[in-house]
Amino acid sequence: MNLRSFLLTVTTVFAVSSIYAQANILNAKSPEEIGVRTEEQKAVDNDKPLEYGYVDDRDILFSKMTWEKIVLDERSNFPLYYPTDTNNIGNDRRSLYDVLMKSIKKGKIENIYDDSYFTTKRTLKDIEAALVRIDTTEFGIEQWNAGEPISPEYINRRDITAADIKEYHIKGLWYFDKRQAEMKYRLLGIAPVAPDVNFIDDAEPDLVPLFWIFFPDARTVLHEAKSFNNENSSIPFSFDHVLNSRRFHGYIYKEENVHGDREIKEYVSENALMQLLESERIKDKIRDFELDMWTY
Repeated sequence: MNLRSFLLTVTTVFAVSSIYAQANILNAKSPEEIGVRTEEQKAVDNDKPLEYGYVDDRDILFSKMTWEKIVLDERSNFPLYYPTDTNNIGNDRRSLYDVLMKSIKKGKIENIYDDSYFTTKRTLKDIEAALVRIDTTEFGIEQWNAGEPISPEYINRRDITAADIKEYHIKGLWYFDKRQAEMKYRLLGIAPVAPDVNFIDDAEPDLVPLFWIFFPDARTVLHEAKSFNNENSSIPFSFDHVLNSRRFHGYIYKEENVHGDREIKEYVSENALMQLLESERIKDKIRDFELDMWTY
């Protein structure tokens, strides 16, 4: 990509973002008009995700599939996590999990999968067991045994919410494009990760991916949803931009390998430091391929 194309892309991203940021806030005559774009803005707006360029298989000189963890406790990943409480905030600000779930329920994201290989499709009903836990108290059981309907106050419902999401797992391909002579990354899948809903109140519950989404299917939805820009709230970033431009910090926990794509923790067990070093070794191996291309 030459300098002119790069500057044009950056200008387009910021122009589109500025249209969405606090739309009409300075011209609104009432609070109801805040966030409502004018017809002029809609006419100027060419709002869609930046299309991926076509990459021929013959142009891929090297590739490596990796799986990464995005831990939401880290400050750099906060834009993907917050806000978790949306009672006192505008409808235009939602966490990534809220955006994904609402889009699935509304049918905007049609396909969800049970693993990162996208072989088995699931429906929202199929994954409800991982999202909701319903318990009946002892008083409710007594009513049931007596042949009476169970009173609502004796039924405890626990839903996985945005506040319960601890990580995101992503799958992507690093590849060297010999036509442009540079290493690139293409995000292919994303999964929200939360504690097992059946043991969510335990001290250290196991974390499980709730479902996987093929990322290109969700790009339109994620482009329309905006994450908070802490440096300049008038120019928010779309979730599609945040993820595609890798504005997050992630750890590689698996790479494709001859051992059935085993995870790092399977061959470096019970040693978090060594697992982190192994993750960095994999990163360096991918990065060094591009550097070695220019070593004579």
